[in-house]
Amino acid sequence: MCPNKNLRSRFGNIAAVALLIPLMMWGFWSESPLLPVTGAASKDWHPDTFWYEPWGSSGVHKGMDIFAPKGQMLVAPVPMLRLWRGELSKGGKVILALGPGFKLHYFAHLDSFEGNGWWLAAGSPIGTVGDSGNAKGKPPHLHYSLVSLLPRPWRLDFTTQGYKKVFYLDPVEYFSHSGI
Repeated sequence: MCPNKNLRSRFGNIAAVALLIPLMMWGFWSESPLLPVTGAASKDWHPDTFWYEPWGSSGVHKGMDIFAPKGQMLVAPVPMLRLWRGELSKGGKVILALGPGFKLHYFAHLDSFEGNGWWLAAGSPIGTVGDSGNAKGKPPHLHYSLVSLLPRPWRLDFTTQGYKKVFYLDPVEYFSHSGI
């Protein structure tokens, strides 16, 4: 066996572990999230819309709607890795990002996108409030959903689509832990 090949193999393993350790640590990073809509306060959303039904073709509302003027700046609530941004029929202009605790953050109905990087620091601009997708013609707002990649079986209940609560988290509850 060529000594260089063995050295490359060892270096590859060390590099993989060096990359994996921060990712694992990030999964357990404590969170103190910011509200994603700048200037928003509790008067800008209804606290009981999470899992409200009936909610159109979705059946239940799997998030919260934060109302604000069109063009109001949106920021990353926590440090996150932007996985995708684009357009969907229901969500309009959307962003999907992975945050600490292996949580997916979904931002929908945006008017525009801000920034080009994959890494988003907490508080960095990500877009603006809008009425895109199925919110066209309705008051501008951010639809924000939070999904845990790690199942939480104790959240299972027998409401409509209650089995999905194993993954979907209540954003109002999430932000309330930060004193918001």
